[in-house]
Parts: sequence; structure tokens; C-alpha cells
Amino acid sequence: MADVVPLDPGGRRRQPRPLLRTLVGDVLRRHRLRQQRTLADVARDARVSVPYLSEVERGRKEASSEVLAAICAALRIDLSDLLADVGRDLGVTPLRRPTVPAVRPAPLRRPGDVVLLAA
Repeated sequence: MADVVPLDPGGRRRQPRPLLRTLVGDVLRRHRLRQQRTLADVARDARVSVPYLSEVERGRKEASSEVLAAICAALRIDLSDLLADVGRDLGVTPLRRPTVPAVRPAPLRRPGDVVLLAA
């Protein structure tokens, strides 16, 4: 059975999206290198092993939220900044929260009130 190749609306072969763990690792490495810090330094501060941090940066390991939080703390960045950078790398525009109109609570019903149901 042949592999199914995703096509865009124009019939061209679509590029596969990168894995989230790869993008997260790329962003973590960029932050570490900008700070001119070694893997050993960040791993020590995050309380993870150097090989594990290396695997996370290379996108080979999917770090738990607790480990990501520890690595972000070691790099002195917010987890939200990490995720925003990943979103930018994906080329995703952040979603705006829709404005929700104020909803008035329904009036209390009393025994004997008539309720009209429309279909």
C-alpha cells in the first residue's frame, strides 16, 4: 500500500508540519545559546541530566509539563514565552478571544408561570 501524500488545495504536495517536541527543543536551544550557557549549566539548574536536556533540545524526547517548567525556570523565561515562540515558529497567528456579550440571567420562574417553547 502506497503512502498517502497530503496535497494542498492547488494539488501540490503539502509540507508536513514539524513535531511540537522539535519546535520546543529548537526554541529552548535558541534561548540557551542566546544566554551563552552550556547544556550542563542549564541541566544543573533545571535538575535534569545533560543527556536528557540534549535529547529535549534535539526534539528526540517529549518533556513533561513539569520538566518544561523546570527548564524554563533555569533559562529564566516564562513557559508562556516558550509557547509563544513555538507558535511564531509554526507561523500561527495567536487566536483572539471572542468578545462575549453580557448575558442576563434568566428571570426566576414561579409556580404557575407559563413557559413558551419555540421550535
